[in-house]
Amino acid sequence: MHRGLRCGVFLAALAYCLLAGIVAADDNEDIATGERLAAFLRAGRSVISSHQNLINDPAIGNKNLTGQRVVAEALETFGRQGKSAAAGNFTEADKQLFDAQIEALREVVDEHQKMIDTKGVGFKGFIPATFARLVNERFEEKVGDRAKMKVTAPVDLVRNRKASPDNWEQSVIEQKFLSAGWPKGQSFVEAVEVNGHPSFRMLIPEYYSASCLTCHGMPKGEVDVTGYPKEGAAEGDLAGAISITLFK
Repeated sequence: MHRGLRCGVFLAALAYCLLAGIVAADDNEDIATGERLAAFLRAGRSVISSHQNLINDPAIGNKNLTGQRVVAEALETFGRQGKSAAAGNFTEADKQLFDAQIEALREVVDEHQKMIDTKGVGFKGFIPATFARLVNERFEEKVGDRAKMKVTAPVDLVRNRKASPDNWEQSVIEQKFLSAGWPKGQSFVEAVEVNGHPSFRMLIPEYYSASCLTCHGMPKGEVDVTGYPKEGAAEGDLAGAISITLFK
């Protein structure tokens, strides 16, 4: 095959792969970075979920739920997921992002200590979804020129407008995650331009677990403890997605 023709075929194939959300082998590091950031966010969120009874106990003042404790428990959960936080497993750029995420988590919990430790008050509103949003916002403050994270959802499930999907996220949710043929749990990745800059984007679907249904299950329309009407969801339904952008 003529060299020029081979080049044209290669470029056409590459363009198709990008449009289809398929990335080249060189982007495997970006996928690993995104998966690592998402896994640690989920680990931290699960720790906050496991301590909801403690956080909302009006009889206890000092609950000793410090940022350092939550970080330690999140790292332990992260490790149980088969992930490693050992320095040797990171590139320098990845280590900087992971350290920023750890610090974001620690700072958010420490800044809410007074509220968490308030006696005489039950529900504090420091729920996993709020925690994740605050951690992602703080993470962006630290490394927003290199990466950003967000937990979003289909537009009809969004409770906080800050979590509203952008056009790219909404398109992936509608055309991929909500389609009958999409493999459950499979992420979507794509090389795109964001504000004129080459970027790597990754969207990781999330599904309702049994514990989520206290606020998001049946009966549909009933007001939950957070003050929002329940969605009437079932375990395993699409609940949202973790969106990660890495800027090149």
